[in-house]
Amino acid sequence: MVEIDRLIEISRKYGADPRYVIAGGGNTSFKTADRLWVKASGHALATIDEDGFAVLDRSLLSPMGEKKYSADASQREAQVKEDLEAACITRGRRPSVETSLHNCLDAAYVIHLHPTLVNALMCCSKAQEICGKMFPDALYVPYTDPGYTLFKKVYEKIKAWKAEKGCEPKVIFLQNHGIFVGGDSVEEVEKTYDGIFSVLEKAVPALPEGDIAPCECAADTVPAIRMILSRGGRGLKTLKVTRNALVDHFTASRKAASDVMRPYTPDGIVYCKSEYVYIDPKNPEDLVRQAEKKIEAYVLERGYTPKVLLVNGLGLIAAGKDAREAGIVTEVFLDVMKVAWYASALGDVHPMNARQVAFIDNWEVENYRRKVASAASRGRVEGKTIIVTGAAQGFGEGIARYLLGEGANIVVADLNEVTGEATVSRFNAMAGRNKAIFVKTNVADLESVRGLIRSTVLEFGAVDAFVSNAGVVRAGSLEEMTEKNFDFVTAIDYKGYFICAKAASHVMQVQTALDPEYFADIIQINSKSGLEGSKKNFAYAGAKFGGIGLTQSFALELAPDRIKVNSICPGNYLDGPLWSDPVNGLFLQYLHAGKVPGAKTVEDVREYYLSKVPMHKGCNPEDVSKAILYAIEQTGETGQAIPVTGGQVMLS
Repeated sequence: MVEIDRLIEISRKYGADPRYVIAGGGNTSFKTADRLWVKASGHALATIDEDGFAVLDRSLLSPMGEKKYSADASQREAQVKEDLEAACITRGRRPSVETSLHNCLDAAYVIHLHPTLVNALMCCSKAQEICGKMFPDALYVPYTDPGYTLFKKVYEKIKAWKAEKGCEPKVIFLQNHGIFVGGDSVEEVEKTYDGIFSVLEKAVPALPEGDIAPCECAADTVPAIRMILSRGGRGLKTLKVTRNALVDHFTASRKAASDVMRPYTPDGIVYCKSEYVYIDPKNPEDLVRQAEKKIEAYVLERGYTPKVLLVNGLGLIAAGKDAREAGIVTEVFLDVMKVAWYASALGDVHPMNARQVAFIDNWEVENYRRKVASAASRGRVEGKTIIVTGAAQGFGEGIARYLLGEGANIVVADLNEVTGEATVSRFNAMAGRNKAIFVKTNVADLESVRGLIRSTVLEFGAVDAFVSNAGVVRAGSLEEMTEKNFDFVTAIDYKGYFICAKAASHVMQVQTALDPEYFADIIQINSKSGLEGSKKNFAYAGAKFGGIGLTQSFALELAPDRIKVNSICPGNYLDGPLWSDPVNGLFLQYLHAGKVPGAKTVEDVREYYLSKVPMHKGCNPEDVSKAILYAIEQTGETGQAIPVTGGQVMLS
């Protein structure tokens, strides 16, 4: 149906534009004489398809405007819900709460959005006066609780408008809520929205611009805040830190923050709760002390943790049960700041009052939206943030991909920027409510690894596990091995592990100090060559033997901090690029080095190594990832070298 295709097209257009829609909000519809297609709850406009629309019978919807419902609010909403469900032809798709509003307009297309500029006007104390001057042909509706009450008020106002003017309004402004625009074609709706934006853009000043680096203390203080939020059985939180000129404006003082300390719209309450924490610290230690005191008091009073913390000098900290929720909280609260900035320029801010907030917070429909928004999968490392070095490709990529599938936020740390970014793009296409990021990293450089830790903390709030996987091989006999190649291998495989453990353990000690039930993990991807010598591959084997020595030593030092340190020792990842690369793979290196007596082809070398494995198979990233999960999940082992060799190496 062409009209539905156009509905999908305009829904995606506005849904993908953050000027009009945030957090997948808004809803759209198309109607014929007897049918209404309206966005179903739980679907985002930016990616919606035909299955994202509920279809309703208008002959059952239309009488709801005149029907008498119970005077009791809870009974009334239940009755309205039953009538909407009865009118719904597509079972299993819950119609938008604004369905009846869409139906009572005659326009074929109705597009309801929450544009930042519109909400700035709707959240201004002089909204009705200014709206009347700017848009005299629009219907203005003072704030009304969503649901049937709002529908009934708009329904009656539309009837009165029609009686007076002989037509229906094409634009309806809802105080502290958003806008409805109707039209008999997609082009008509677009023209109307363009006109509204043109007027509003001229009426407000530009936003403060420019990103600002959070204070240097972020790598120490943000993980501390994360652990305070997570401890006591509250579940691991994911944090996201944002600092820019706009955020700095509203976090510079308690007075400045007062304009964003109360919600402006229902969406703000659904995604960010209705009360927030403000901290103006004297120093990093004071920041952590204030955070602990205020978070615990918040939880004691309300029974749940805050989702928004505003910290002078650090920025906006958004807290969620997972990366997606933290991202949505960030998006929504940045919009709150924009609304407050613009509304102040138009007159004065008009946030929602306590009664309105309480209604939204306890409303069944919004609780349903919150439940849909926070639904999460259950993986073995759900909620954890894990760095994997050398994860742009090969073994590291396979490990990172597997851990991503188990619910972890993944940081791909690698020197190969092009491949790393492409890997992260693939990861995020398959992620659930978790997320992957790429950070260009040289594991042999301490400042580079410290930058990796800082980037991870700002994006996710913590480092729960550090998988030191980056490694290189240069095979050759004593006669053939150059000093340059020897130094290259040991710099990455040995020194690099030390540098990674040094940087990771620092932030992990901050985390473990604030939750006695919490354990962190440093895991080195070693090799069977770290368990037994490797002919004509001594640079690699020596570095790996040394790595196990580091693991045991680090484990002893960090055990009091509840940081477990273990090595995983894979044997023969024969299908990976390390072995199979046609230019510099180990099969080729070993063939040329004469490491396998009598071998004339790469296949001869491969079969030689398979013959040494009792299981007659090489290991793969899944095998190693399961060993990593074991190391993370258990709390009784540290300093171990865990073989994954198909029985080729058996510990005694």
